[in-house]
Amino acid sequence: MVRINHRWVGRNGQGRRCGGVVSRRSIRSSGAVPEGHRSSDLGEEPTMTTSTSNDDRLVDEGYVETIVIGAGQAGLSMGYHLQRLVRPFLILDDRARVGDAWRQRWDSLRLFTPAKYDALDGMAFPAEPWHFPTKDEMADYLAAYAERFALPIRHGVRVERVSRTGDRFLVESGTGRWTADNVVVAMAGFQQPHIPGVADDLDPSVVQLHSSAYRAPGQVGEGDVLVVGAGNSGAEIAMDLARADARVGRTGRRVLLAGRATGKIPFRIEGWFGRLVGVRTVLRGIFSHVLTVRTPIGRRARPKILSSGGPLIRLKPREIASAGIERVSRVEGVRDGMPVLADGQRVEVSSVVWGTGYAHNFPWIDLPVHGELEPRHRSGVAEDEPGLYFLGLLFLDSMASEMIHGVGRDAARLAGHLDSRMAGQGAGLRAVSAA
Repeated sequence: MVRINHRWVGRNGQGRRCGGVVSRRSIRSSGAVPEGHRSSDLGEEPTMTTSTSNDDRLVDEGYVETIVIGAGQAGLSMGYHLQRLVRPFLILDDRARVGDAWRQRWDSLRLFTPAKYDALDGMAFPAEPWHFPTKDEMADYLAAYAERFALPIRHGVRVERVSRTGDRFLVESGTGRWTADNVVVAMAGFQQPHIPGVADDLDPSVVQLHSSAYRAPGQVGEGDVLVVGAGNSGAEIAMDLARADARVGRTGRRVLLAGRATGKIPFRIEGWFGRLVGVRTVLRGIFSHVLTVRTPIGRRARPKILSSGGPLIRLKPREIASAGIERVSRVEGVRDGMPVLADGQRVEVSSVVWGTGYAHNFPWIDLPVHGELEPRHRSGVAEDEPGLYFLGLLFLDSMASEMIHGVGRDAARLAGHLDSRMAGQGAGLRAVSAA
């Protein structure tokens, strides 16, 4: 359930009044980001709190060489590559089953990329190559993937703290603790919905919800609705609202989409050019090998992508306009309880959907790795914390890093780094023993 200003908006889409103004900092999403798709757009992992390391009530679960936190596509990819290297590991996940983070996305969500680019290493996606999978199809695919490779997963385990104990890591949940030589944080990095400060000043009658809590058009009521944030999620939600109006023949309601243009893929993904060469060129070429931390153009683009997100992938501005959605400038303030745009226009709306992304939020990692926009790492290898890795983050190593088709390459690289690290430790121990 999401709490904003004077209203509650929950999974059933029903809002009710409550007393007092609620700070945007208390907002929580009801779902987790599907790692590797659009982590900056599509949702959040539940916020995890810090526990004390000397809690005698915790069960000592013993030693595992590598703990992988998160059983989304990033965690499963890491598990697959560790398994191929015959490295012992355990995946911890706070969900009841694999794929639940996807199942909790909005009802009409389809992946932005076709099925031929939505598979993890070792198992094709079971659909026609140019089919755009639904959220539930993606969830079922991940569950089947985990079962096929018999990946060791402990469900219902919420990691609350990662710290050091000697040369190893201490990983604590609400009920148990593990020691490990390596920890791979393979969960959504943008956990806290970002809500602009103007949200607190809107009229209490305005129903507000973050994109992570959006499920269906019925949540926003009958009046005009403003979607703030023109990235992939914001644009898709605006289209969902406009299409719902068209299906029932509703006229007169305005759907407004506010925010700076994020750019776009310059062709239709499902068109003939996209199928022949365009999608492969962009996803396998530009996103994977040009826009990377190793190229000048990638290093220049990365800060903007981290702060604002990537381009529209499937939707195009002309499709948005054809659906009757009004593109307006960014929201800069509030006057008389209603949003005011950068051009000075005051818009009267009954609902606001905040598609404004997420804030970096790893408070449960009790180690000095926290940066301003992301953890301090080099292509997923934590700085100054040997054995700590990150996977599935936005532009971890390239533009493809957060996308399903790109997470496997990062996982293979990090698994190789981990394997070399452990082999080096073994060689060091043998040298000491021989001496």
